[in-house]
Amino acid sequence: MKASELRAKSAAELRVELLKLRKEQFALRLQRATGQPVKPDQFGKVRRSIARLKTAMRAGQSEVKPAVKPAVKPAAKPAAKPATKPAGRPAKKTGAK
Repeated sequence: MKASELRAKSAAELRVELLKLRKEQFALRLQRATGQPVKPDQFGKVRRSIARLKTAMRAGQSEVKPAVKPAVKPAAKPAAKPATKPAGRPAKKTGAK
């Protein structure tokens, strides 16, 4: 399906199409796992169709959202941790034996 056709569809129609493509992808995997003959190029085609569909869905979401982002409060600083020794090898002892 072309990207222009996807942009013309509603969000509900896109979700239905995504579900259909994921079922097709699952069926291809199942066929491969059971040893049935599968056209290898179909895996890539379905995967790219899913990506194209998700891109169209994401583009549709961004058009609806307002351009202004709400102000975010800065996060409070976490309390300081007490100093501890780093884990690892013990320090070498100096001195003659």
